[in-house]
Amino acid sequence: MKGPISWPRRRLLLAGAGMAAFHSMGAPASPVQLAPLTLRRRVLANGLEFIALPNAGTGTGATVSVQVWYRVGSKDDPVGRSGFAHLFEHMMFKSTRHMANEQFDRMTEDVGGSNNAFTTEDSTAYHCVVPANHLEPVLWAEAERMSNLTVDQANFDSERAVVKEEYRQNVLSEPYGQLFNAVPSFGYQTHPYRRPVSGNIEELDAATLADVSEFHANYYRPDNAVLLVAGAFDARQLDEAVNHYFGSIPRPSRPIPRNNVVEARRVLDQTYRLPASQAPQPAALLIWQGPRADSPDAIVWQVAQALLSQGESARLSKGLVYNGQVAQSVGFEAQLNAEAGLLVAHAVAAGGTSAAALVAPLAREVQRLAEEPVSARELNKVKTQLMTAALIKRQTAQGLAELAGMAAMLRADAAAAERDLAALQAVSAADVQRVVRRDVQQAARVTLLYGPPASSKPALKPTRGRA
Repeated sequence: MKGPISWPRRRLLLAGAGMAAFHSMGAPASPVQLAPLTLRRRVLANGLEFIALPNAGTGTGATVSVQVWYRVGSKDDPVGRSGFAHLFEHMMFKSTRHMANEQFDRMTEDVGGSNNAFTTEDSTAYHCVVPANHLEPVLWAEAERMSNLTVDQANFDSERAVVKEEYRQNVLSEPYGQLFNAVPSFGYQTHPYRRPVSGNIEELDAATLADVSEFHANYYRPDNAVLLVAGAFDARQLDEAVNHYFGSIPRPSRPIPRNNVVEARRVLDQTYRLPASQAPQPAALLIWQGPRADSPDAIVWQVAQALLSQGESARLSKGLVYNGQVAQSVGFEAQLNAEAGLLVAHAVAAGGTSAAALVAPLAREVQRLAEEPVSARELNKVKTQLMTAALIKRQTAQGLAELAGMAAMLRADAAAAERDLAALQAVSAADVQRVVRRDVQQAARVTLLYGPPASSKPALKPTRGRA
């Protein structure tokens, strides 16, 4: 990520009447009715997908968000060259044929706007918010970055140094950075998701200018991108500007490289011990396979995640931190990507608890979702929290574009964001128990034990097989 996250600060903007039907004390009286998103999509002749989302009159002011999402993430990094997608997240802010280094920052920040970027397993996204009257210059600049980026040794060297320093800060220097960075490597068996988004220093150092130039040519092109514009704009003028600045970018003749690896079902529980010389307390991390992001059960796992880890009253905190007092911090995340997913629970020990002693209580709290009834009060509380967050996101131009962009990347359908709130309201306690039973109780698990180094190499210890 280029600098700190710049998404707008979240504020509670919902009217009380709108959420009365979703009160956490009992079952909702009726679904919350929402105005449909006004999403307009078209594909240019060169393959660029363009999505417009007018957002006038929602209290956001005369602003506009411009976002360009490229279908390239860590899964697309070349073998032996991890971190390339992350590297280009940074390089896109360097010079182009007609822009100087960091000129994009000046075009957005100096007029009172903001910009940033992020890389995931499946995509790299560039986003900005500017006053509405600065929309056209930003469109020109994004088209310029797409078609005329300067990929030379100087820019490569400078941004490689930045990415390596981020790795040192976020992975090597953080007490639990290496544990969380190891999740994809141990969670996936064969899929390219095994490569962490951050890459690693050795493979970045081994890269050449020819390597990164080929990567750029393969993926940074109009037929591999989605342009989203949300906020206050004139639809006719916007269409003319998009046609003018992006329509002339040629579509390369070379095919876009795609992975065809299908992650197999894990059949064996495995335990790994990872040395942690600088962690103040041991930790344990449990990994199960999860569904793809386009699965109907993705929204169910969002609810299950909230039940387990959203807030201090969530199940993991109550069970391990407050009641059991074996952990000082806990968490659960459903990491559902476009082609495969992981379910990850973790706990950091309290007092003299060992990493191994955290495993049973951590697994038990997750499994309790399938074994014991989930009350209407508990379920509706977390659904209210998730619904509130989603509705707040819809109030800003940037939030709207992000929702549509994420749906386009993960589910190949930007309009899927429209259906999510209805799906969330329909999730039942039985749905939660069903997915936990299938994906946790009846599935193989990877356990990572993070503590004082016992040996120089992680030890693989199969514990039982599954059919």
